[in-house]
Amino acid sequence: MTDLTARQAELAENLARVEERIEGACVTAGRNRDEVTLIVVTKTYPARDVRLLAELGVRHVAENRDQEAAAKAAECAETPVTWHFVGQLQTNKARSVAGYADVVHSVDRSRLVNSLSSAAVSEGRRLDCLVQVALDAESETTGGRGGAAPESVPALADAVEAAQGLRLAGVMTVAPLTGPYAGRPAEAFERLREISTGLCTRHPAATMVSAGMSSDLEEAVAAGATHVRVGSAVLGERPRLG
Repeated sequence: MTDLTARQAELAENLARVEERIEGACVTAGRNRDEVTLIVVTKTYPARDVRLLAELGVRHVAENRDQEAAAKAAECAETPVTWHFVGQLQTNKARSVAGYADVVHSVDRSRLVNSLSSAAVSEGRRLDCLVQVALDAESETTGGRGGAAPESVPALADAVEAAQGLRLAGVMTVAPLTGPYAGRPAEAFERLREISTGLCTRHPAATMVSAGMSSDLEEAVAAGATHVRVGSAVLGERPRLG
């Protein structure tokens, strides 16, 4: 067995395990499996793995650092996947991200909305954008892992919806490490569901709820997540960065 074949077999086995977890979570929550989209987070892994995942049927992949993502997306230009950008995003990287990302999960301030809008128009593209909600943030501040305070979400969502080249798709959160929801992902994701429900009264099409990772996808599915972002459970433990 070649290294490539062995790696694809490993990925297939890991994907099958994750699929079982998602299916089980959907059954427990009384949801249909097709209500939840798996996004495989491929950060730190090579473009080769993206191509292997695509051959296994994966259609959504995510990255969190622009320099790595831009090169990988270019190398996989012919691979039939949707690219999601999920990391904290500096405004000076907006033009690069707008060139390859289909969905940006980490919109958390008005300056970034403006930068992404200008970049999307310049690139002739339309980006789906999620407002990242920081559940560890005090009012009108930014969370430790990025994101806007819950009180800031309506105004930021309005700004995204009004911006040229952008489409408001929904909300995203990362289970917080500090604050009232630290160590309580189920409650954090329930809070995100409340925020999403409120947002949809103003923007009915913004139905996407991005929540849950390898360690807490079940809690996210139970709370109504439409997209889960799974990395290590599919690709293996990530190498430590020096």
